[in-house]
Amino acid sequence: MDRRTFINAAACGVITAPLIAHSQQPTIPTVGFLGSRSAKEATELIAAFREGLSENGFVEPRNVTIEFRWAEGHYDRHPMLCADLVSRQVAVIVTVGVSGTLAAKSATTTIPIVFLTGVDPIQYGLVKSLSRPGGNLTGVSNLGNALAPKQLEFLHDLVPQAKRLAYLANSTNIITEADVRAVKSAASATRLDSVVVNASVETSLDGAFAAMVNQNADVLLVQSDPFLNGHSAQIVALAARYAIPAVYPTPESARAGGLMSYGTALTDSYHRLGDYAGKILKGAKPADLPVQQPLRVELIVNLKTAKALGLTIPQSILSRADEVIQ
Repeated sequence: MDRRTFINAAACGVITAPLIAHSQQPTIPTVGFLGSRSAKEATELIAAFREGLSENGFVEPRNVTIEFRWAEGHYDRHPMLCADLVSRQVAVIVTVGVSGTLAAKSATTTIPIVFLTGVDPIQYGLVKSLSRPGGNLTGVSNLGNALAPKQLEFLHDLVPQAKRLAYLANSTNIITEADVRAVKSAASATRLDSVVVNASVETSLDGAFAAMVNQNADVLLVQSDPFLNGHSAQIVALAARYAIPAVYPTPESARAGGLMSYGTALTDSYHRLGDYAGKILKGAKPADLPVQQPLRVELIVNLKTAKALGLTIPQSILSRADEVIQ
């Protein structure tokens, strides 16, 4: 090789080496997140989700991206939003709610899916078992309507003279029929008559509370539903306006001014979603990750709200409470 040929070859090497190195850089994975509420309503929850991801070493935008899709309470949008995420070939899909999870399950059998639901995932065909899910789905299963008997027991102890329960539910949620059956059974056991009041869009909430008053409801139980959870502040305000003692399914509602809550913290559930998504990005298989269930169910009582309603919290509830808000 003569001197001129050597210099030209060396020059080419200097130019092409960085290009080769650049082309070999790993592709940053994308997490597809299908939310049932709106982005604005889920700010705190998404922060908990990102924290779960970061604990597995994934921080946006350094080494992961997140594609959010929000149904904004319109559950019929889930199939279209899922199809979009699948077409983008995301590395994992995270879903919140049964409707979105079933849509994701129908959309792909290969992309890992991490779900958060309030139902038995075996009953709804999401997994084969809790300990060995067996397919491309795993996630977090909260207790949902299984908590209704205890929620109504607390309401009965607090307002023993109550005769009629209003159950605020979202009729567009596919699990509502089962939830209504569970609540009516629990109400009957506590000798409460019950009426179901539906709300599936923000503008229907005022009318739902007016309907409760017209039907002489003494106390209220709110369904654990993504849309209703997302509008907890408005529901809490309406319960205060109409002076209806209410029990909520999430601690966030009691801390926002609701009278009482009995359930699991959504922030904890979203953190777990992030943790599982991170583990899958690191190579774990959904089939090998057991479905997680709540480590604890919290009772939270808001004394300030009780005072405004003219109620005295009995010692039996106070001694059981995990948190008492002054």
